[in-house]
Amino acid sequence: MSERRSFSRRAVTIGGGIALALGLGALGLSVPSLLRKRYRASAYDDLLDDLVDRDAAIKVGAAFRAQTAAKPEPQALGKALRHRLERRTLADVTGSDLAQSRMLEVKGWVMPETLVLLSVLASEES
Repeated sequence: MSERRSFSRRAVTIGGGIALALGLGALGLSVPSLLRKRYRASAYDDLLDDLVDRDAAIKVGAAFRAQTAAKPEPQALGKALRHRLERRTLADVTGSDLAQSRMLEVKGWVMPETLVLLSVLASEES
């Protein structure tokens, strides 16, 4: 006759606890990406994803466009920014802007040129 096996309450409790912990861990990893604000898709998402706060960048970009007569073309601006950020992080590039005194003034705020240009691109794409 075959022997019937039964799981002990302890084994079931431990197994259930492990499954619950794994499920909560997976949920915890996916929730931030689900709650993140979604923006309209654009051809420049690879550049704009570097911005920590795109809504603030849109405001900065709009303010810069309002105060300057030059209206850069998004395609040319995107190409120039891709060249600047080719193999470097935004922090590295803005640090380089600071070191080389490449700064722009926007409503009294003095900011690194690359950050302002990214903001202009963000405002163009919003």
